[in-house]
Amino acid sequence: MSERLQPGDVAPDFTLPDADGNEVSLSAHKGRKVIVYFYPAALTPGCTKQACDFTDNLDLLAGAGYDVIGVSPDQPEKLGKFRDKENLKVTLVADPDKKVLDAYGAYGEKMNYGKTYMGVIRSTVVVDEEGKVERALYNVRATGHVAKIIKDLGI
Repeated sequence: MSERLQPGDVAPDFTLPDADGNEVSLSAHKGRKVIVYFYPAALTPGCTKQACDFTDNLDLLAGAGYDVIGVSPDQPEKLGKFRDKENLKVTLVADPDKKVLDAYGAYGEKMNYGKTYMGVIRSTVVVDEEGKVERALYNVRATGHVAKIIKDLGI
């Protein structure tokens, strides 16, 4: 399990395929703030709620200078189904080998019903215009999280 990121850290750059197989890089967003959020699986109730919340608030976030990228270990094809089924507008990228999830500290030991296992830790990292971590939030809840980010960022 990798270290969790802290404010002031350089956000690890990445290039991952989106739902259509196009490459998306964090470095391509330099000069804009980016909310990178990590979620366990497309087409599941909590992850759908979170993705829909980001989509519903995308204009507000974009107007305040933020781009949004959702990262999961799903394959691009599944992300395409997720986007189309839920009419999602956020950029979803695939990290099936979990290298980016690990680099951001968003993959590690979890506990559910008394059992310990390795999995995606629902997390959100806000990256500033220079590529540095502004905020790093781990073990966030799917419901109400986007509203909290908007409030915390003063948008």
